[in-house]
Amino acid sequence: MLSPDVMNEDWSVLLSLMPQGWESLALETLALKGLRQDKDAGVCLRILLLHLACGHSLRETATRARASGLANLSDVAILKRLRKSKNWLKELCRKLLREDALATQRKSGLALRLIDGTLIQEPGPTGSAWRIHYSLRWPELACDHFTLTATQGKGTGESLAHFAVEQGDHLVADRGYSNFSSVAHATSGGAVVTIRLNPRAVRLVDELQKPFQLKRALRSLTKTSEVGCWTVGLTGAAGQPPITGRLCAIRKSQAAINKAQAKVTRSASSNGRKLQPDTLLHAEYVMVFTTAPATLSACEILEIYRLRWQVELVFKRFKQIAQLGHLPKEDEESSQAWLYGKLFVALLTERLIRYAETLSPWGYGVATPAKPESVAGI
Repeated sequence: MLSPDVMNEDWSVLLSLMPQGWESLALETLALKGLRQDKDAGVCLRILLLHLACGHSLRETATRARASGLANLSDVAILKRLRKSKNWLKELCRKLLREDALATQRKSGLALRLIDGTLIQEPGPTGSAWRIHYSLRWPELACDHFTLTATQGKGTGESLAHFAVEQGDHLVADRGYSNFSSVAHATSGGAVVTIRLNPRAVRLVDELQKPFQLKRALRSLTKTSEVGCWTVGLTGAAGQPPITGRLCAIRKSQAAINKAQAKVTRSASSNGRKLQPDTLLHAEYVMVFTTAPATLSACEILEIYRLRWQVELVFKRFKQIAQLGHLPKEDEESSQAWLYGKLFVALLTERLIRYAETLSPWGYGVATPAKPESVAGI
């Protein structure tokens, strides 16, 4: 959440962090079309951020906007403005991402991208839900892409197909992305993948194109922290040409094994399924499939996979700081606008923190003066 100070005396500082052309985007996306009063993009955005960034309700936002002289609007009018601003907020997010991606690319030649998704659910059993697909660049910890989709229907599940990939990208993702079409999308675009293996979602074959003996391979690792690595092909349905890579696995500690096996046992019981012996065996190991070059050892691949936890920490911050986990009960348009607004607040907060840490001592850039200042006049 942005502090009230940022919305008051520090408003000019916040404006200096906005993406280029943010005001013209309001016109291009029709966010100001049809407004009878206060058609200023800055005023409109400031009112929206009172609701989105400071956490005020629509009614309190209307009261504060009226008391501060920003606008004389009702809470219903502010909700209508939020709906009209959905595409504006979405484009502001994209602008921030593009600008920050260019800045981080100049600082680092690495192209490690940590991929994950999270669900945002309306309160109540009948509330609608949305999925955010998110990519975090390492080591800059800057978001370089996100997509918002529904949670049901074709193309809405966790998949690397939601992300544009380029030659040299190294995508790191959890087992939800462990499927053939997901890996094929990334590799066909020239990217490298490191994904936690879900043995039930893919087929592994050996170098002779025969089924890979996964149980035999795993049982060869008998000691805690023992690491194994095998050349395998990953495929889906019969007839799909396999994607060649390596399976890297490490045996967990006994405490971690007990915890993992207890978790899969509870899951099977709650879903009324019979627990399979293979499931208990798989719970003893962390298995990662990678198409990374052999210059990266199995231990290095496993260490790279551990970085994926950073994107989960980002979601945790979003839900705690930006209150992203509580979706208001409104219609679809206002829900999407609210989500884009919250993402914009989170991205803007990240930029604000980054500037504060790197631009010492005052924490923001100095605007270029419109006219040159003479030394004598200072």
